[in-house]
Amino acid sequence: MDLAGDKRDIDAKFRKKGPIMSFLKKLFGGSSASQAPAAADPVEHQGYTISPAPAAEGGQFRLGAVISKEIDGEVKEHRLIRADLFPSRDEAIGAAVRKAKLVIAEQGDRMFS
Repeated sequence: MDLAGDKRDIDAKFRKKGPIMSFLKKLFGGSSASQAPAAADPVEHQGYTISPAPAAEGGQFRLGAVISKEIDGEVKEHRLIRADLFPSRDEAIGAAVRKAKLVIAEQGDRMFS
């Protein structure tokens, strides 16, 4: 009984990418970097940099952003992710900037601790 040969045969079968694997990859979010949306332009606000980062999800876009600021020579970052979904990327970007400005006003530098 050749177990090593059997294992190679099974491995080869699972490496094949047919329509089922393609479907599963799409279903469970397997995507290539070329499909990622282009980064949105960062916005400066009261010494902070807001980098909107909407995430495509089920044909809509989830609100997301990175708020960063240089403090004592070190760049600090806070990731902002909310459950809000928007029908367009531009709407998600606008909402992310508005929400990030609220977080900055409410928390200031405390958001980094």
